Amino acid sequence: MNDQSIAKNLLYQRKKKGYTQEELSVKTTVTIRTIQRIEKGEVRPHLQTIKLLANALEIEVEDLLVIENPKEEDIQKKWLLLMHGVPILGMVIPLCNILIPLFLWIHKREDNKVYDQHGRAIVNFQITMTILFALSFIALVTIQRIGFLLFIAVIPYTLIVMIINLVSAINSQKCYYPPSIPFLRRKTNNLKNLGILLVLTTFLITGCNGKSPITDSVTRLDGSTISKDSLTIKINQLLQKANVHGAAVTVLNDNKISYRKVFGYKNYEKKEFLTDSSNIYGASFSKSVFAVLVMKLVEENIIDLDTPLESYLPKKIYEYKPLTRWHDDFSDLKNDSLYHKITARMCLNHTTGFNNYRWFEEDQKLRVNFEPGSKYGYSGEGYIYLQVVLEKILNRSLEDLAQEKIFTPLGMNNSSYQWNTKFEKDFAYGHSSSGGTHPKDIDNEPRGGGTLETSAIDYSLFLEAVLQQKIISQDSWNKIFTPQIRIRSERHFGPYSSRTTDTYDAIHLSSGLGWNLFTTPYGIGAFKGGHSDDGFQHYSIVFPSSKKGIMIMTNSDNGNTIFKELLEVALGDTFTPWKWNNYIPYDVD
Repeated sequence: MNDQSIAKNLLYQRKKKGYTQEELSVKTTVTIRTIQRIEKGEVRPHLQTIKLLANALEIEVEDLLVIENPKEEDIQKKWLLLMHGVPILGMVIPLCNILIPLFLWIHKREDNKVYDQHGRAIVNFQITMTILFALSFIALVTIQRIGFLLFIAVIPYTLIVMIINLVSAINSQKCYYPPSIPFLRRKTNNLKNLGILLVLTTFLITGCNGKSPITDSVTRLDGSTISKDSLTIKINQLLQKANVHGAAVTVLNDNKISYRKVFGYKNYEKKEFLTDSSNIYGASFSKSVFAVLVMKLVEENIIDLDTPLESYLPKKIYEYKPLTRWHDDFSDLKNDSLYHKITARMCLNHTTGFNNYRWFEEDQKLRVNFEPGSKYGYSGEGYIYLQVVLEKILNRSLEDLAQEKIFTPLGMNNSSYQWNTKFEKDFAYGHSSSGGTHPKDIDNEPRGGGTLETSAIDYSLFLEAVLQQKIISQDSWNKIFTPQIRIRSERHFGPYSSRTTDTYDAIHLSSGLGWNLFTTPYGIGAFKGGHSDDGFQHYSIVFPSSKKGIMIMTNSDNGNTIFKELLEVALGDTFTPWKWNNYIPYDVD
């Protein structure tokens, strides 16, 4: 058991329930002092104590215990094998017995204290034995007989110690390298470490065939890198800390997918694993796809961005008989004096004046609440209005258009704007914060603003296409990523969305077409989230000028609590306005 992880889990679960240490003590008969020591990581609690705490907190024991992940153990063994094995290269390539382990130690020491401990021991031993080998060579020349014995003993001894430690490290994660001069200690100066890294890089370029032994990494916005193994470990740690039950993460470098991995479960209660082809409800990811479809139709001269949509129809929108349960019923607009001004551009940049959905109105009737085009107000209804007009103009369904112009060309074979029976074999449930499954919504009426069914593979392909500017022209992509109107709300959703602020003026927070935008030292950041009330939380962002992006999809109500930290770790994105998006981290009270 990891005492520190148990401590963090207990502190998180106790605060989540709103209990003080005293109240928890009364409910469990565990002393206050014991609870304090557990939360400080000072003691390793007995299993019975953990069961008492879990019962009082109304959670599973597993929510407090840290269960070792076999995949992480396997990764750790591979890294230890590499660290202890590569010094053998020093037998044939001078100094690589020091340089490569030193590089690995600098690269991995912050990931796990095991790597730090073993790396220091290996480098210290190899430096010591190299010095001893040099001295023995001098002795061979000067002292002769004794020098010869010393010289021929150094290499076999070094090789035997290395093999013994290689086996020991894999089997028990322990190592012992005598004799070793402690050149690298537990506490080192950061500037010295940087100097070592620079010298190491020079040596690797000039002395080891110019190839770095570790190239399988992700590059962040600032040019720094993180190995894919390290990123996987970090994501697993985040998911465990935040109690996120399933996730899919894709990182894009140089306009293409660089890292793609799924984690956790599609059904936590049944312990069924999520796969990269599992159907995942896309929520408002629907809007970014729909925006590309609309721009394709603009290029085909079906509509114009700035022509009032009503003018394309032979009769008023409210005169059409509804063909769906609710979304194409515009009878409420019969006496509205503003809706006729709404254009496609206003629908895509959320300035129609419609509420997000009609049921957010007190009387649940659709209406335009402000002058269209005058300010930002997030609206799924605006996307529906544009969709219905297009369907009537073309006499074709949204689903047909999307399949023809987006999904099929990009190979998004598991994507649709409506539930399909083929998804039944492998789909993800949304999960509550405690891990319970929400009922799967199989609403079969396609809506451009929110019914996208997709998968981790498919939406990754879509983001790759966005960065590579496929499907539509460069001019159309430029329009999508051009700020249309500034956003001055305090929050994206909820009661604070009606309050204005200048907090985000520095980053020029704005709405584009289907995406929201802000400025960074690395160019425009274009982001789109996806959220539902039944356990799905998603976020994606691309930086076209830097050719980078990331997709995070989760099937947990806790999903958005990891977005801030994951964006920083994986992409170096410290710019996303997480407070505006209400992405409050899991460890913030």
